[in-house]
Parts: sequence; structure tokens; C-alpha cells
Amino acid sequence: MSEERLTTLEIHAAEQDKTIEELSGQIAEQWKTIERLQKKLDALTNRFLALEEQTAPDVPVTKPPHW
Repeated sequence: MSEERLTTLEIHAAEQDKTIEELSGQIAEQWKTIERLQKKLDALTNRFLALEEQTAPDVPVTKPPHW
């Protein structure tokens, strides 16, 4: 294997290592964002359900008057 070819392969390997590290960092940041958004969604869901329970009166199931 020639010295030039070996150098080229080492450069490619180093560039791939750098790319993998960058992608790993981006995935970690996206995961943090997903977790933060999931917590917000859970909080909003709980809030919505609480408001829905407060505003929905307990309506008994009865026949309409025309029956």
C-alpha cells in the first residue's frame, strides 16, 4: 500500500470520526428537546383534563321529553 493511499485513508477515517461526533452531539440535543416537549405536552394534557372535568357538569342520562 502506498504512503499516499494510506494518508488518504487516514484522512477519510478522521473526517468520519468528526462527522460521527457531530451527529452524536446533534442527536443528544434533539433528545433533550424531545424530552422537554414531552414534559410540556404531559403538563398541558393534565391541565386540559382538569379543566374539562371542572366545566363538564354531570348530566344524568335520561330520555328526552318527547319519548
